[in-house]
Amino acid sequence: MNATITPVGGPELAERASRELEEATAQEIIAWAAETFGDGLCMTSSMADALMVDLASKAVPGIDVIFLDTGYHFPETIGTRDAVASIYDITLVNVEPTRTVAEQDLALGPRLHGRDPGICCHLRKVEPLKRALEPYSAWLTGLRRADSVTRRDTPIVQWDRRKLMTKVNPIARWTQEEVDAYIEENGVIINPLQYDGYPSIGCEPCTRRVAPGEDPRSGRWAGSGKTECGIHL
Repeated sequence: MNATITPVGGPELAERASRELEEATAQEIIAWAAETFGDGLCMTSSMADALMVDLASKAVPGIDVIFLDTGYHFPETIGTRDAVASIYDITLVNVEPTRTVAEQDLALGPRLHGRDPGICCHLRKVEPLKRALEPYSAWLTGLRRADSVTRRDTPIVQWDRRKLMTKVNPIARWTQEEVDAYIEENGVIINPLQYDGYPSIGCEPCTRRVAPGEDPRSGRWAGSGKTECGIHL
């Protein structure tokens, strides 16, 4: 992981860049981020697919890619992570919570994800990501406006007030058709669960298959009323 980077940017830069880059291509947006933030730029990936990894690694070879290893992932997701790390020109940063699943069960009781998924997500995703992002000034994400109602206003560039850093969403405007076309044209690695009814992939205990026609994210925390883990709120 990079040494601590002097922060750059701020809300004014993010707002201006978001306006100016609204019609830019994903490649142009990533190039802007690389030029603006240099070694202070990283990206995150859930390993549902390697689309953003493919885009970022071509523009910024060796870029740090943060993966949150919650201890609850499907084996297919871990396999996708390992394949991505071996094939693409990236530096994988595998980030784990401060407690193992067993240690969390001992301290807070088993199946916290079923009793209070909000706390479980905070301990195994939100807090670890906060720690992992501290050395950086900006991060690339794969958020898209078409993902869900809660993401429909996602800007191209935004200032994360909680983390005090810039968040860049190069494919925010992409439709599912554009995603599918890029994946096919570039031979992008896909988590095999996507072919088995899991269009949105999270931790195994909190993710179910989605029926045709359902909201792609409806399989996440089904029946709990929860729609986001907290990372992007």
